[in-house]
Amino acid sequence: MLDPFLAPIPTLSALTAPLARFLHLSTLPLHIHELLLAFTFYHLVNSYGSPYISSRLFPREYGSLSAKTRLNWDVHVVSFVQSCIINFLALWVMWRDEERRNMDWRERVYGYTGADGMIQGFAAGYFLWDLCISVMHVDVFGWGMLAHAVSALVVFSLGFRPFVNFYAPTFILYELSSPFLNIHWFCDKLHLTGSRIQLYNGLVLLATFFSCRLVWGTYQSVRVYQDVWAAIHSPGVLPILATNTTTTTADLESHAEILRFQGDGVIPIWLACTYLGSNIVLNTLNFYWFGKMIEAVKKRFRPVKREKLGVKAEEGVKIGVNGSAHRVVDVQKTEVRRRKG
Repeated sequence: MLDPFLAPIPTLSALTAPLARFLHLSTLPLHIHELLLAFTFYHLVNSYGSPYISSRLFPREYGSLSAKTRLNWDVHVVSFVQSCIINFLALWVMWRDEERRNMDWRERVYGYTGADGMIQGFAAGYFLWDLCISVMHVDVFGWGMLAHAVSALVVFSLGFRPFVNFYAPTFILYELSSPFLNIHWFCDKLHLTGSRIQLYNGLVLLATFFSCRLVWGTYQSVRVYQDVWAAIHSPGVLPILATNTTTTTADLESHAEILRFQGDGVIPIWLACTYLGSNIVLNTLNFYWFGKMIEAVKKRFRPVKREKLGVKAEEGVKIGVNGSAHRVVDVQKTEVRRRKG
């Protein structure tokens, strides 16, 4: 399937060609315009779009945030927008790209289609922006997010060799849980902690995160490991489609088009280790974050009780008519029984 987006810009592709040759990213010039467009778009959303819209939709809440929390808010807006866009595009490509359905391991490892390249371009643009934000504000987002940004950018950039270009839409579906994760975060900032909205969203969040990242992601990781393992142990081997009597000239042409960037068909060990290592980092973070998410959701719906000297107190949050949050403490006297000597 050809790239359904705008055609490459010749001047931009020519300027990118030396870098692409140096990094052995053969298809980068074909998608550099999508990468830069995504990077610029998310920068504008973060710097201008989110502050403008948020200050009008939630003037009191957004205006009262500290500088760090406001930065976090804007980044969550970008994440929400990005995940909605890339999920739609990835699902659309997987549904419409018929070439993907008939690929063997060689085509999944060495093959290239313009539609998969488009997904890689838009995803790499976002992860490049995410890496810049994570480096600039590592004190806010932490080293875990920085490791995630580096690993994700490496994984999607290597697809421009091309290398496992087939798996670009597959692994970007990790982002299916991101809209609900961001909604959960916004609920806390909009004084909706413990509300039904946050409860229902939290249940959907846990379900999508578990199914998309842990189940789907682990299954697809095993598949890509198998494909790369087969490629390492079958260097330079090309599929012989001509031996199949049902193969047509159109099939041969399509096959040749998919593998036109294959080169010598040999995967460097460093490439396999880098890609698979980054994938392991991402999967490890997913399992770690899932445990943290379960605790976060349970914490918001677990009643807080304090017992001291025969006095039981339960805390809650009450939203005043002016939108401000007030802490409410209900105190119940309990009977204190003394043991008789």
